[in-house]
Amino acid sequence: MLITNLIDMKNVVFLLALILLIGCKNKAAEEPLVEMDTDLEELFAVMTGNFNSSRQARADTTYFDINLRMTPIWSEREGHWLYVEQALSDSLEKPYRQRIYKLSRENDSILRSDIFTFPNASLWIGKWETPEFFDRLLLETIVPRSGCEVFLKKTGENTFVGKTNDKNCPSDLRGAKYTISEVEISERRMIAWDRGFNENDSLVWGPSKGGYIFDKIQE
Repeated sequence: MLITNLIDMKNVVFLLALILLIGCKNKAAEEPLVEMDTDLEELFAVMTGNFNSSRQARADTTYFDINLRMTPIWSEREGHWLYVEQALSDSLEKPYRQRIYKLSRENDSILRSDIFTFPNASLWIGKWETPEFFDRLLLETIVPRSGCEVFLKKTGENTFVGKTNDKNCPSDLRGAKYTISEVEISERRMIAWDRGFNENDSLVWGPSKGGYIFDKIQE
């Protein structure tokens, strides 16, 4: 009698294990693993950090000494988000540009960076020190700069180049009609070349001979 009970118990355990195994397989089939986009992760990593153009400014006084900081925010939200703060290095408390970037994949070979502005920007100055502060900024309040998206392509390990499309990014700064932005990003530096052109396609602001060279600062 004892032997029969043991055999029955083994059968029950076997059936339970079989049911559990089948259930796990079905769940795995229903929820396929999402493959990590390594290029997108690389771009996010090389863009994150603190950069400045002081070395270039010392060598060529036609370039300003600028500090550029890009800090990850909204880690709990879908996508790769950065808060961007740009200021003259001797006036860090008065940034002249504050943006939010969202990095994503455009297609098999191209990544993109969408640019957003947001209300009451002065309230967010220096908040890169406490990125969780941006959880208070509602997603529906940020405004996309349509036409100013930067499209990037990987050209080597941890290296990406990109630019805006044609004349699609509007600008009214100093009489400009549109902006063209070109960028090259790698592990140790970023070259950013932003220029404004008028309706006659003449340069009205931005450097004429090349972009700003931002060296990455190891903190």
